[in-house]
Amino acid sequence: MIAVTRTAAVMLSLISTLVVTGCNGPAETDASTTHSRETSRPSGGSAEPITLLPTSGVFDYQLSGAYDEIPAASARATSTPTDATAEAAAATTSIDVVVRDAGADPLPGAYSVCYVNGFQTQPDEADDWADDEDVLLHDGDGDLVVDPDWPDEHILDPSTGHARTVILDRLGEVIDGCAEDGFAAVEIDNLDIAQRFDAISEDGVNALARSYVERAHQAGLATAQKNAAEITRTAHHDLGFDFAVTEECAAFDECAAYTDVYGDQVLEIEYPDSLAEAGLTFAEACDSEDRAPLTILRDRDLVAAGGPGYRYEACPGSDHS
Repeated sequence: MIAVTRTAAVMLSLISTLVVTGCNGPAETDASTTHSRETSRPSGGSAEPITLLPTSGVFDYQLSGAYDEIPAASARATSTPTDATAEAAAATTSIDVVVRDAGADPLPGAYSVCYVNGFQTQPDEADDWADDEDVLLHDGDGDLVVDPDWPDEHILDPSTGHARTVILDRLGEVIDGCAEDGFAAVEIDNLDIAQRFDAISEDGVNALARSYVERAHQAGLATAQKNAAEITRTAHHDLGFDFAVTEECAAFDECAAYTDVYGDQVLEIEYPDSLAEAGLTFAEACDSEDRAPLTILRDRDLVAAGGPGYRYEACPGSDHS
């Protein structure tokens, strides 16, 4: 298992902070300029340079289907095309920052972030872990535990050194594949499993997360913490994550937990249903002083552009509307 010490992780985090502080320009900085910001990650002298997250430009979150441009505003929420909407859709916007699943290709010319489910199995992939079922979480009756919100995903249990080695051997290859495919960064999901499942060791989760970060840095990838607002300081300062991807932080009034720690190195996605439940409009979320520079509204299912239910909006100041 690849790991770094707590001291080394803190040093890496401080280096990242200094580079971000020194390189950030005015809010109008062109995305092509921010793409070129790099810093090295010295770990035995072999780490590749990483490119930090741009803080301006056009951002999109595409986990359920990849597409290369954002349709014109008049066609975004239309599920049944007409002649008028087809004509409007011809006016599209290029994307500068995008998150896509590890099974998809990065978007040429964009800062592409590779989604990796680091602490749960992917949907319909539980059978792939049959030979290593001992690293999956079991309940008191010996049955495999599933995520109640995602019943087709089983829980990886990194509580032991053996389990962490097995998991890293498998998912480390996914991270390496993201780099080989041309992604600039990787997003590690489900960091909060120790908070959701009492049987899982928080120290084990942190050790595996630190190893993911080190593996990504060795491959030249910046690394994003996904959600888990309660551990942002640990994730950034101790584990070495470079930026954060947060869903629904406005709806749950926790955006400051990310921006206070990561500054402008945050991507924010809101969803219509959770905002409505919180009594907020997307415009009000955009007006929050704690929101991320790149904040968007997406449909809950993250439908690809042109599909039924597709929805996309962006806060003013994110270089698109």
